Amino acid sequence: MIKKIFLEHPETVNETYTEHLGQASRFGFSMIFAGFACLIHGLIPCLFKNTGSQKISELHHDMVTHRTAKKKSNKQTFQHS
Repeated sequence: MIKKIFLEHPETVNETYTEHLGQASRFGFSMIFAGFACLIHGLIPCLFKNTGSQKISELHHDMVTHRTAKKKSNKQTFQHS
């Protein structure tokens, strides 16, 4: 049961529990910041014009790059072992 709750999902994205906690926390705080910027932009349209869309693009890039790099790293480790 503990494995299912805490380890199953991180393993599917090739991360340890701690790595996943760090990545998810970074993403979450980034989205909170971007969300506030979007709310402010709604009130004052000249502010934070691109912040929301830029943050979405950055987070998507980081997620795809991180997972791809992690998979390549794991494959190289298994090939050299």
